[in-house]
Formats: sequence, structure tokens, C-alpha cells
Amino acid sequence: MQKFTLLLLSLVLLAPLGIDLYLPTLPDIALGLNTPVSTVQTTIPLFLLVMGLGQIVAGPLVDNLGRKPVALAGLLLYIVGSVLAATASGWPQFLCARVVQGCAVCCTAVVAFSGVRDRLDGDDAARAYGFLNGALNIVPALAPMLGGFLAEAFGWRAPFWFLTAYAVVIGLLVIFFLPETRPAGTLAVKGIPLRQYWQILRQPRFLAFAFANAGALGMVLTYVSLAPQVLMTEGQLSALQFSIAFGANGFWIMLVSVLVNKMIRKLGRPICLATGSVAMTLGAVMLLGGVLLLPLAWQHHWALYMLPVAVSVAGLAFTVGPATSYALEPYQKQAGVASALAGFIQMAGGASGGLLAMALPLAEKSALALMMVVGAILTGTAWYYSKKVRGTLTAL
Repeated sequence: MQKFTLLLLSLVLLAPLGIDLYLPTLPDIALGLNTPVSTVQTTIPLFLLVMGLGQIVAGPLVDNLGRKPVALAGLLLYIVGSVLAATASGWPQFLCARVVQGCAVCCTAVVAFSGVRDRLDGDDAARAYGFLNGALNIVPALAPMLGGFLAEAFGWRAPFWFLTAYAVVIGLLVIFFLPETRPAGTLAVKGIPLRQYWQILRQPRFLAFAFANAGALGMVLTYVSLAPQVLMTEGQLSALQFSIAFGANGFWIMLVSVLVNKMIRKLGRPICLATGSVAMTLGAVMLLGGVLLLPLAWQHHWALYMLPVAVSVAGLAFTVGPATSYALEPYQKQAGVASALAGFIQMAGGASGGLLAMALPLAEKSALALMMVVGAILTGTAWYYSKKVRGTLTAL
């Protein structure tokens, strides 16, 4: 089972690598493509939005064709997108490359989370989801530094060649070692299963848990998008200092995720959801308190941004594993469809919420505090519904 989980993790890592590896190279990409940096930055939420929308299509494919064929198709698309980005001579090709990569990771993400649902239930599934989501935070910890080193040594195209090589290696591992886990009784669907999606969307419990994940992701996306402006432009951190601060936060989430796995086993999932809501609320209070109460000379210090962020993203670690397991638990024979719908709500909802918060006429810290409050409210709602769940839910 450990080998199986690590293989699923290697598939899940394709998404954060596609975001974090090229963060330090955004100015160089803009210069190389003769495009404004602000335009290149839009590829981050666009990538997530495509990933969310694409899961609506990938979910039925996973249930109809099986987990392994869809995983291989996603990896092939990822290789094509990475090569297109690495060889881009203008903005249109680079934009197309990012869309192709987004389509690719929607396939691999659905396969990974469906695979967990195929093999595990209840608290075991929650720990597996927590492990996958917690281990993802090693990517923001290391990927920006790796991308920066690759770009400094070989130019801004090097990170995309690295992604190409990574996808090739994972493809070989999937071919030889990933078993097909689709249950024999999986319900086949024709086209996009709108009726099944509608049946699932009518369940308030599913919506509560899926939107809790969307709120947490939206909060993190807002933090990631605003961090260069707050820490480097206003806070005057160097690129290396920025990478260290960004990376330390990733390691912090990973450590919290280990604690969450222990708490799930000993205290249960509802306690974790309640803790996540409280952590996001506390992060928002700290962030706004620093803006309103501390001297103006202190306002641009990195700690006034990163300490509230550290508290709030701990709430993400407490939320994602339990919320995902609760959302997918009733759908053993519809795991691909349910995983796709949950992923769509998480990715598209989180990306849309983050974009909306950043578009409002608010200062960067106020926009982030707003998303922390939204995440806290949605996670608190999920906690309320978790108290009503008893035992194993039955399928629709």
C-alpha cells in the first residue's frame, strides 16, 4: 500500500510542480516573450481554472476507461505542454502550453484521488488524503529554489525541460507499477454525466465539504499570488530570501499535516475541521491586527505577513484531508465522477475566489484577510455537517 500511495503522490505532484517551479522565473519569461509580467502571472490561476474545469470531463473517463489509461493520457499531455512551454517563442504558444498542462493535471489528479477511494475508507482514507495534500507542501518548499537554480544555470526554459523529464519518468513508473484499481461494479457513464453530477450536487453534505476545500485553496492561492508583491516589492526581500520564506512555510504545512494525521486517528475528523476553522480565523485577526495596531514603520516587515499566513495555512492542513474523505465517502461506485466534481469545486471555486479577492479595491493584506475569513466560514460549515455523519454513508 505504501508503494501505491507514493505512486499516487507522484501523479499529484504534477500540479504544484507546474505552478511553483517557474515562480522565480516569471520576470525572465516576461522578458523572453516580450510580455508584461502581469500577463504571465495570469497563467497561475488560469492553470488551476483549467484543471478544475477539466476534471468534469476526466471523471467519467476514469470510471469508463479505468484509472491507468487516463493517468497515462494525462502524462502524455503534460509532456506535450511542457515541451511547448520550453520551446515557446511568443506569448500565444506559452499560453497554449499552460492550458495543455492544466488539462493534463486534471486527469492525473482525478486518478490519484479516485485511487485512494478505491482502496480505503473512513479515517484511513482521510489519513491518505491528508498525506497526499500534506506532502504536496514539500513542492512549494523546494520547487521555487530548484526553479531558480535551473533558470540561473540554463535559462528560464530549463524548469519546463525538467517537468518534461519528470513526466517521462513517472510515465514509466505508472506503466510498470501502478495497478488498475477501478472496482468491478463501477457505474459506466455516457458523455458528461450531468444527471450524476446533479444528484451529487443536491447533497448539502457534499457541497459543505467540497466548498471547505475551495475556501482553503482560495486563501492559499491569494497568499501565493500576492507574496511577491508584499515580500519582495514592499518588504524588500531578495529573491533568495523570498524563496527561503516561501519554502519555510511549505515545510511548516508538511509538519502540521503529520500532526493532523495523528489527530484524525485519536480525536476524529470533526475536531480537525473545527481546528482548521479556528486557525484561519486567528490568521485573519493577526493579519488585520498588524495593519491596524502596529506602527507604520513596521508595516512592510515580512513577519507581519508570514506569521499570520503560517497560522492560517495550518488551517488548510487541518481541513483538506477530513473534508475530502467526507465528500467522497458515499460514492464507492462513482469515485471518478465524485472526485472530479469535488476537484472542480475546489480548483475552480478556489481560483475564482482568489481572483475575485485580488480584483477588489483592497490592499494586499486586506484581500488575503478576506479570503481567510471566507475559508474559516466554509470550514466551520463543514464541521457542522461532519457532526451529523455517523458510520459509513451509503451510495446514492
